[in-house]
Amino acid sequence: MQTANLNEVIVNKLYEDGLLLADEARASFDLEDSFGGARDETSAARAAMSCEALRTTTRMMHAIAWLLNQRAYFSGEISEFQLRRHGRLPPAQPAPSHEELALLPPHVADLVDRTVELYARIERLDRAWRKSFELQPAAVHRLRERLGYAFAR
Repeated sequence: MQTANLNEVIVNKLYEDGLLLADEARASFDLEDSFGGARDETSAARAAMSCEALRTTTRMMHAIAWLLNQRAYFSGEISEFQLRRHGRLPPAQPAPSHEELALLPPHVADLVDRTVELYARIERLDRAWRKSFELQPAAVHRLRERLGYAFAR
């Protein structure tokens, strides 16, 4: 089952974007020589960097895992049933606060924003895809009515 907004081309493009962002995140969160300045400012900045490194890495690993499942489905390596069962996208990581982002170097704050945006795009696709095979309550009620009429005869 495919929705109009989820196809192999979109998944492959998002996968490429995700790999590039993950590689950029790996390089950006290297704490060596990243901060200068006063000792207290450096401690707060290092803590913000550590927290955001964990969130961003987790966000990107979940996004890439979801994309890999989608690619496996499109290539015929897994069935739709397997994708539905094992291809769930976990809830998004908490959004970074403006105060924490302000402590990060500008290029890292921009990277974090881009990973949040990528994850949001993937969440929208996942929601639309899952909604396409959910039973809607109205459809269930109509089916029950039809069955009731059929057995009442």
